[in-house]
Amino acid sequence: MKQARRHVSCKAVEMKESPLTSRRDLLRLAGASAFALMASRSFATTRDGGLRGAIDAGDYQPTPGAPDRKRVSLQKMIDQAAAENAPVFLPPGTYKASNLVLRENTRITGVPGVSRIVYTGGGNLFSAEKVKNIELSNIIIDGQNRSLGDDAGGLLQFTGVAEVIIDNCEIAASRKHAVRLERCGGRITGSRISGAGQSGIYAVESDALSITGNEVFDCGNGGILVHRWTKAADNSVVNGNRIYRIKANDGGTGQNGNGINIFRADNVMVANNHVSDCAFTAIRANSASDIQITGNQCQRSGETAVYVEFEFVGAVVSNNMVDGAANGISIANFDQGGRLASVTGNVVRNLTLKGPYEHEVGFGIGIAAEADTLVSGNIIEGAPRWGMQLGWGPYLRNLVVTGNIIRKAPIGCAVSVAEGAGAAIITDNVFQETPCGAVLGFEWDRKVSGELATAGAASRFAQLTVERNRIS
Repeated sequence: MKQARRHVSCKAVEMKESPLTSRRDLLRLAGASAFALMASRSFATTRDGGLRGAIDAGDYQPTPGAPDRKRVSLQKMIDQAAAENAPVFLPPGTYKASNLVLRENTRITGVPGVSRIVYTGGGNLFSAEKVKNIELSNIIIDGQNRSLGDDAGGLLQFTGVAEVIIDNCEIAASRKHAVRLERCGGRITGSRISGAGQSGIYAVESDALSITGNEVFDCGNGGILVHRWTKAADNSVVNGNRIYRIKANDGGTGQNGNGINIFRADNVMVANNHVSDCAFTAIRANSASDIQITGNQCQRSGETAVYVEFEFVGAVVSNNMVDGAANGISIANFDQGGRLASVTGNVVRNLTLKGPYEHEVGFGIGIAAEADTLVSGNIIEGAPRWGMQLGWGPYLRNLVVTGNIIRKAPIGCAVSVAEGAGAAIITDNVFQETPCGAVLGFEWDRKVSGELATAGAASRFAQLTVERNRIS
């Protein structure tokens, strides 16, 4: 008969020296013991469909509140549990530790909200390298803003782990990244990550990583970052997260201060996230091909709310709500390979002329696009410079702009007619309260035409088709 896998449990809070003084104390202790047993059984059943026996962890003495010298004992317990493919269960309490190395099959779980591991300094808290799977669930991880080691990129640092599972955890106060993953797959779900000096989650060279249903906030330079060292398929999914109050403490013009940042990572989906109060961009994709940015709520972005730029080929930006930003949506940098996008069904409103740095065009633009892009079915209201920017100098090719509503913008569409600019079709749009013009021609930032939306007015620009637009 196959031997049942055993369950390793960390010793609960130490008993007081005084005996139980009342029947109430006895009942309270019995209830706590039953709760701990149920938690361990629930975890075991969820993972393996059976109940493991318990191992007496008294010899290891990793008691709540123990000083850091007990770290070796906690490490020994983690090692034994991993070797036996059993989880470590942390009863309620505070456990002090640092530099814990997670082995193959390490699974650590606790009681949500009351099982806390506190980092004591001198490196990082958890690390793992070149293993198949590790799992952390139902625990609080507190970095206490203590310094991390020079080789530590994050409070949790995992490299080459095929399946990382972080579920229903709280991770707070890391001096650098809260979670740093390199060449990892798996999922981060239902967790609360806050107060990181760098970003909440930094994942580089991922393998189909899922980041879903998390809350990431009050981070110094970024929320969720999905990056690659070299441009390639990443296949990650960033879905249903709530991200807010992201700063740009290290400055720059967009490297920092983004709620979600996708860099060189192809085939990524960014969907149904709620992103607010970011110093720069709610969702920024840089050199990320075949990306989908759909159904996101983007509020009060300091710069461009949704940015798709540089060496990308293929982007869908659809059904996003942008309320409050310097610019709304930008599909840019055709001069460096950025092209081929569909921008449909978005609502962009309440923009501002004020941005975090001096911009060559200026801020206050609803939607900007340059090459091989469909811009259709969008609503823009309250863009204080231009409702749309179509091309920039010679960087315009194959734009189709149709069926949009643009309201309350000084200029509805600013379309490039500079030497070398390519074709644009601007048809069947509604322009309301665009007092300086519905469609005007520009050479770079200089207006060079009158109204082009009236019948026959655009005929002198052979590359433009401007028809059937309504101005009111």
